[in-house]
Amino acid sequence: MTALVRIRAERDRMSAIERRIADFILENAQLLRDYSSQQLANALGISQSSVVKFCQKLGFKGYPDLKLSISEAVVRADSGPAASGDAHAAEAPALRYGLWARKSEAEEATRLINPADTLDAVSRAIGQAGTRYAFGTGDDALPARGFAQQLGLLGLRTVHEADPAHMAAHLGATRPGDVLLLFSEHGSQPALAQLQRQFRAQGGGPIVTVTRHSANPLRAHADHALLVSAHDDRAYVAPLLYRAALQHLLDRLYIRLCEADDACRERLQDALERIAALHAT
Repeated sequence: MTALVRIRAERDRMSAIERRIADFILENAQLLRDYSSQQLANALGISQSSVVKFCQKLGFKGYPDLKLSISEAVVRADSGPAASGDAHAAEAPALRYGLWARKSEAEEATRLINPADTLDAVSRAIGQAGTRYAFGTGDDALPARGFAQQLGLLGLRTVHEADPAHMAAHLGATRPGDVLLLFSEHGSQPALAQLQRQFRAQGGGPIVTVTRHSANPLRAHADHALLVSAHDDRAYVAPLLYRAALQHLLDRLYIRLCEADDACRERLQDALERIAALHAT
């Protein structure tokens, strides 16, 4: 795990001063080798001890260790696209790390904040549920629908909706042990909070939320919170990183579901054969 990945993974849990240090480092990683800890502190208008404490909190002995780790990460990232024959890497300084590297960092950071026991607990809840309700609206509708379709292929009864009113109608049939899956990047839509409350009132089982790794109302009221860590100052890159990290997270969960139950794999094989037969006709 590189220092840059670790900083991105921990950023949302940092204090205001720590976030300022983190953002400066992430934005100026290529130039950090020319900064001493005192120069970095002066640039941010903070004390040198704050910089040292920041490094130690990330698990480094001090600033020199952090700077060395970041310099090594920059060298690897700069050499990556050239080694793979990416002719555009040299033409786009703003994408010096390469999109492939930034996605990899987002996926790794997301993996770190979703430990195996969390994914196992979510997998068990989904696998044991009578009905799974999957909801996402706007940009969140696509991953919600895709995951619901995967669950359907495993023979797991799943209801998917992108309209909150329609989902509210479906939730009228909620039974104990059912699972509600809510996809919301920022976790702040009032309609989703209403669905949470309705599901609880109906006596439903666990609520699983999929949001960014930040404090938000939806995550705060979930039984299981799946988190995505993906950051970039460029508005056209950030959504790409989020989608890549989110898909990787859902893939990890899907594999657990498949490997936990022989019956699921058998139903998946049957479903794939039926689909192949339809395409053949």
